[in-house]
Parts: sequence; structure tokens; C-alpha cells
Amino acid sequence: MLDCLCAHFHAIDRTIWLDRFARGRVLGADGQPLTLDHPYQVGMKVHYFREVPDEKPIPFEEDVLHLDDHLLIADKPHFLPVMPAGEYVNETLLARLSKRVGNPDLVPIHRIDRLTAGLVLFSTNPESRGRYQALFRERRIDKRYEAICPALPELEFPRVERLHMIDGEPFFLMKRGDGEANSETRIEVLERRCELWRYALYPITGRKHQLRLQMATLGAGICNDPFYPELIERGRRDQDDYSKPLKLLARGLEFNDPLTGERRQFESHLQLNW
Repeated sequence: MLDCLCAHFHAIDRTIWLDRFARGRVLGADGQPLTLDHPYQVGMKVHYFREVPDEKPIPFEEDVLHLDDHLLIADKPHFLPVMPAGEYVNETLLARLSKRVGNPDLVPIHRIDRLTAGLVLFSTNPESRGRYQALFRERRIDKRYEAICPALPELEFPRVERLHMIDGEPFFLMKRGDGEANSETRIEVLERRCELWRYALYPITGRKHQLRLQMATLGAGICNDPFYPELIERGRRDQDDYSKPLKLLARGLEFNDPLTGERRQFESHLQLNW
């Protein structure tokens, strides 16, 4: 199994795998640590703990707005990822909350971008998780965002923006494509301040970077967006500027609870600064 892992993950040195085995960080399907001489088997499931050396701390704190036997509602700050990915493992909303509430079964039911702040809904109970996941899959949950963007005095509001979105280049971007729209958002204006307006965004679909691309396509890219309408120089993009957060906030969630039928509403305590 050691040889298999070394062959499959070329970027991870053999000494790192030796250390992980020694510390019991490579597990079989039964959750028990594997030994260095464990035989390779086709179809065998192996679990390992991905680690990032010298992981950079993110100097912003999340808030827990609600916690019960089935749900946790968190207010995520800008720059904090929801899930482990790339250079982030411990500095993620999931890792922080799992440790904070002592629940290893915590799972996000939806996600927002690392650069976006606001509400994220987590399942705390595997037995009821599917019922809540269905809310998003079947579009039975109302999501409301706020964004500060350039003014669009030539357009009429409220309006519904529809766009055909496809994968862009580099791989982490989306772009406008030809064909039938596969994304839809209702847009309202909440406040006007000269050249900048504060918008309410109600996504009906939930595609990656949907709000960011749609506002950029209208000619009002969200303030401090490093991706849209134009990707900034990669060397600069890799360095987060904490003084310039993306002006996008997941403000509200509203849905009928699938277990009780109760109408539930949650509101972020965060604010977008002009």
C-alpha cells in the first residue's frame, strides 16, 4: 500500500507517507491504522489525513448563529474556505466548527466561495441530513445575497438576469457561453450612493461564481473581485489583501423545515462596508 500511494501521489515525497503511517494517519475502510507492509488490494478503500505544512492562519473569526439537533448556521467571514482544498485544511469553516462544537459528523449542506462572507448551513445529524440536502437540490430554499457594485442607471430594476455559463480558463473561472440559459438571478437595488449601488441578489439556480459573473456581464463587477470582469495578475491574486474583501455577502436563508414544517429564517449579522 505504501508503494501504491507513492506511485499515485507523485507530488508527495515517500518520507511524508512514511511519517503518516508512523503516526497512524493512513486508515483502512474500518477506520483502523494501516501498517507499512499492508498489502495492496484492488478496490481497497484507504483514508488519509491531508496535511499542509506551515498553513497560514486566517485572521477572521466565524460566528455560530444557531445550533440544534439537526442544523448549525454559521456566519462565515471573508477569506475563510468552507471545505479543505488546496493550501487550506485546518483554516476552514468545517474544521474550525467541528472542533468548536465537538461534532465530527458536521457536513455543509451548501457552500459559498472562500472570498464571499455570510451564512452557511451545516447538517449536524447524519439521520436527517438527506432531508435538508433536498431543500437545495429541489430549490425549496430562498437565498438572498447583497453586493456592492458600480451603478447601472441605464438598466431597469428589479430585473431577472439569465445567462448560459460554461467553464472558463484558467480552470477555476466561469465565462459566458452560447446557448440556453442555465443560470438565473433576480436583482434589486437596495441603496444608491453616487457611483456605487448596493444590490440584493436572489439566485434561483446555484452555479459556481454565478452572481459574480452575472454582475460582471451587466457591466457592474462586484467591488474587489479579483476574478471578474478581469483576472488580476496571478502573482497578486495569490496574495490576499485583507483590506479589500469581496463586497458580496450571503445575507439570508429561508425555508420550510422538512422535519417540522416550520418556516425558518436566518439573517447574517455581518455588514458590507462602503
